[in-house]
Amino acid sequence: MKFLSFFLIIHFALCLSTTDEKGGFLMNYYYNSPLLFERGFCTTINSNHVLTTHDACYNFDFDCRSHSMNMKFPHFHTFYEIMILLSPKAYCLIEGKRYDILANDLILHAPSILHQSEYLPGAPSDRIIVGFTPPCADHPYYEQFEELFQIFKTPCPIFRFEPEIQNTIYRIFNEITLAAQMEESSMRNLIVHNKFTEFLLSLYHFRNKNKYSPNITSNIQEKIYTITNYIHTHYSEDISLKSLSDTFFLSPYYLSHQFKQVTGYTVTQYIQMTRIKNVQYLLLNSDMKISEISAHTGFSSFSQFNRVFRKFCNISPSDFKAQARPVAYRMAFENSEQ
Repeated sequence: MKFLSFFLIIHFALCLSTTDEKGGFLMNYYYNSPLLFERGFCTTINSNHVLTTHDACYNFDFDCRSHSMNMKFPHFHTFYEIMILLSPKAYCLIEGKRYDILANDLILHAPSILHQSEYLPGAPSDRIIVGFTPPCADHPYYEQFEELFQIFKTPCPIFRFEPEIQNTIYRIFNEITLAAQMEESSMRNLIVHNKFTEFLLSLYHFRNKNKYSPNITSNIQEKIYTITNYIHTHYSEDISLKSLSDTFFLSPYYLSHQFKQVTGYTVTQYIQMTRIKNVQYLLLNSDMKISEISAHTGFSSFSQFNRVFRKFCNISPSDFKAQARPVAYRMAFENSEQ
């Protein structure tokens, strides 16, 4: 009876005004959006398991980011991440490719994928971020989850739907939001997990209805983003300013100047940072020896690898692995920024 009563409470709450402070439901529908939103809402579901069993864990962050908070370099996570933009427009870089995103677009990031969001000058941009770890490998439906997560690995993992489909998908997301606001309990965690799985299944079901189409232009900025994407996919090879100049038919001087103008980094800095980001991921998520990681990520020697790693991380690779790995998931959840 208690189990049934809990679900009846959830159902009744969904039918009530979303601004009933007495019941704890402070969400309002965002203007021009079917999503419920309250700036500053943040909660983590099932966090006590994340360091040991790697059971499904969810972190919800409803907040804003401004132009002044734009990150200088792409980052990655050890978990899956979904971003929903609520403000009118922003940009995102995924593996070096730049995409326009609009209000109510869904951006999906798989683990280890380098990404970065760019917010426009002016008023802060509201957005919803959900980071989550999937069920562990011994879950009875692990293979089905593996298939489900293929939506994160599409060539362009940005989804934009017609209003009818969008409303269907976001209705489920609103139910997740309201359940996540409730007082912590095992039943709350179960509801969030089941509803979130339903949300992902809905995305999977409608994946072929995606209306998002990347903008393609021929200006120098887009050319530089094409080159950054090349770096992200060829970082393990022997690449340099000269090899990139030859590959993209640009003079080394022109490429060097324009690359610095667009990214804020020299070509060499960008290559090194891309390699180090991938080194960090392998240190946290593989059993490779450090010497193997050095060779795998494109460094010409182990001494160069150590020198560059210390330059960007202020710590040795072995110390980074020893200190960061035990708390990798929790650190990522607490410090992730878009």
